[in-house]
Amino acid sequence: MSFSQALSGLNAQQQKLGAVGNNIANSQTVGFKSSNVQFADVYAESRIGLGVRTASVLQNFSQGNVESTNRNMDLAISGEGFFRFQQPNGEVGYSRNGQLTMTADGRLVNAQGAQIMGYAANAEGVVQAGGDVSAISVNADGLPANATENLDVSLNLDAGEEIIDPTGIDAAAVANGLDTSQYSYSTNGTIYDSLGNARNLTMYFTKTAANEWRVDARMSGGPAGAPNYGFENIAAGSNFGFTTDGRLNDNFTAFDINLDTAGAVLNADGTAGTNEFNATVTSQQVEIDFDNTTQFADSSTVNDLTQDGYTSGSLVGVTIQNDGTVMRNYSNEQSRAAGQIALVSFRNPEGLKPEGDNLWTATADSGQELVGAAGTGLRGMIEASAVETSNVDMARELVDMIVAQRAYQANSQTISTQDELLQTIINL
Repeated sequence: MSFSQALSGLNAQQQKLGAVGNNIANSQTVGFKSSNVQFADVYAESRIGLGVRTASVLQNFSQGNVESTNRNMDLAISGEGFFRFQQPNGEVGYSRNGQLTMTADGRLVNAQGAQIMGYAANAEGVVQAGGDVSAISVNADGLPANATENLDVSLNLDAGEEIIDPTGIDAAAVANGLDTSQYSYSTNGTIYDSLGNARNLTMYFTKTAANEWRVDARMSGGPAGAPNYGFENIAAGSNFGFTTDGRLNDNFTAFDINLDTAGAVLNADGTAGTNEFNATVTSQQVEIDFDNTTQFADSSTVNDLTQDGYTSGSLVGVTIQNDGTVMRNYSNEQSRAAGQIALVSFRNPEGLKPEGDNLWTATADSGQELVGAAGTGLRGMIEASAVETSNVDMARELVDMIVAQRAYQANSQTISTQDELLQTIINL
């Protein structure tokens, strides 16, 4: 019996040393979770036990350190949860390692070729959160031009400006900006036509009465042969007024202007030629909103000018935000979401089955996956440009190795002692 006890101890300590060795070997493996062997004593209806056995090997899913890498395609999870990967064979695996690369066809994969999964985005870049989870890919297509529809202008108009009699204003002179005595202040901004051509819109503000101003505008620029447009009054009723405290009247409404823009067309056979810039007239409406404009006794100045148009752009890069949103960045300084990386939590993570290559698979003990966006439920946050290091505590592992070594030696000594006793009996 003593021999079997000692042998069971040797086997148990050997497994303990194996677990320690595996932990130490993976001390630099990103996202690795250490494991620990649990022992149980063995009895068979006797007062003296039959030795020891390995009861289980538990995985330690405590948080590892999150370290910055300055590489945008590296991701770490701060808190609970796992990345969801679709393996090349179609099976699903889970990992804490978020070191990704992008393939030539736009797939985001780990070192083993497993593709990270999440929520897809529609053509406008809106993520369909809470929908089906699928493998995320980044479309390399360019972003079409978008014509300006809204122009928001916030400015202060100097209340001390002299009044200019509107009946004496030469509309053409104002529109061409040739006579500065015809207006009080001017400013300009860029808007885009339906082809993505940048057009310069100049607005002229004229104080026509106490607390009342008139607006004229001129648009220029665009492709060769495109006309320039001058406007006497942006729209009917384009005069607007201020209250005595310098605020815009409450009954003020935004102005609309219609712009006829020259469009580019191709020859009938689809090739570019002499007809490339033949004028094709399309209608474009731009709404100009002067909300938050004031009239104080201070210099006329623009506080803010924004518009929603842009020229076409090609894909120049991909970034991942801290909520897991994968952004496509274009040469026209626009960005669109390609999708959002999802996280998965489990009721019992210790029940996951390790498969190697930094992946686990679900089991009956782990329970079913609970999928959602980062920061929801029990799921942690995603940190971009960072990785989670192994949670192996080297000092603890070295101490455990020494203890296991001593226990192994002690069990070996038990066998030696039993052998000496048997030899003594034989010699009798």
